[in-house]
Amino acid sequence: LAMGAVAWVGLGTAFLAATMALTAYDIKRVLAFSTVSQLGYMMLGLGVGGYAPALFHLTTHAFFKALLFLGAGSVIHAVHSNDMRDMGELSKKMPYTMCFVAAATMAIAGVPFLSGWYSKEAILHSVYEHNPAMWAIAVATAGMTAFYMFRLFWRVFFAKAGDQHKWAHAHESPLTMT
Repeated sequence: LAMGAVAWVGLGTAFLAATMALTAYDIKRVLAFSTVSQLGYMMLGLGVGGYAPALFHLTTHAFFKALLFLGAGSVIHAVHSNDMRDMGELSKKMPYTMCFVAAATMAIAGVPFLSGWYSKEAILHSVYEHNPAMWAIAVATAGMTAFYMFRLFWRVFFAKAGDQHKWAHAHESPLTMT
């Protein structure tokens, strides 16, 4: 009974935090909601008895989320704003940061053969064996994760710049930060 409660609370947390990340415009807020969602995913894995997959996802998530927060810090340093609506077209100004954030975005989104794909797939396998209905919700949540992360990536690096003054003064961070 307790394990079932952990699984359902984890699934609810993952789903609700993902829906909040879908609508946020503050780059750090999107990443924070994403972290809460991924922690819910890990608790779901623990609740269905997938201890190793949950800990594996904890480890992989630590690495790609650290890279995402470092990239966000670099972008915030460049444009002096947390609002993604102020950003855009930074691929031309910050190519190194863009590459690092792209790698981390693909990993958290679960692009095949990257670390996030392996860890999420292991959790999903454990969930499916336990309860196919939970699995369907978890797959939808994983889809939302991919959507909001690629939304973040697109808005920051490729969409039309929201604030031309901030874009004009944007630059790659110093080597020590990069």
